[in-house]
Parts: sequence; C-alpha cells; structure tokens
Amino acid sequence: MALSDNIRKHRERARKSLQELADATGASKAHIWEIETNRAKNPSIDLLTKISSVLGVSVAELVGENPRDPDEAPEIVAMYRDLKGLSEGDRKVIQEMISHFRKRKD
Repeated sequence: MALSDNIRKHRERARKSLQELADATGASKAHIWEIETNRAKNPSIDLLTKISSVLGVSVAELVGENPRDPDEAPEIVAMYRDLKGLSEGDRKVIQEMISHFRKRKD
C-alpha cells in the first residue's frame, strides 16, 4: 500500500480529521491533504515521525514496510521471511530483478 493510502487509513482509524492531524503535527491541512492524495511524494522524516506519533503507529507502518501489519498481504509477508534466509548475494540478485520489473512498468 502506498504511503498516501497508509496515512489516510491510519488517520481514519484514529478518527482524526485532516485539520486535527495538521494541527497536531504543525503542518498545514493542505500539506497533509497533498500527502494523502499523493501530490506531495516525499514528506520529511520529521513530519512522518510526527504523523506516526499522532496516529499511534510506527514510521515503518506508514511507509508500508512492516511485515507484521495485519493488513499486509500474506504472500508479501512470506516473501519477506524467505528473503531473510537468503545470502546477501542472492538478495542482491532479487533486488536487481525487482529494479528490472519496475523499469518495465514505467
């Protein structure tokens, strides 16, 4: 799930409005909206840390890198576990394959 979707999902779970999240983090409502609609693609780590704190989740959950997230697809979690058991060289090969597929997607 994309960062924008994760922030929206966790904000809604926390029952916070855009304005409430903006006020609590010191950001503008417009900026939070831009992040949630994927118009602002690279929020600062400082802002992500504040957002995660207000929403009661980790930064890893916001950026979609928490394999323990209950909303994570089981096959992705299984792949993560499998990757941990591979050698550094094998992980590098898989990383190159992923890069290849991303380029093909564009």
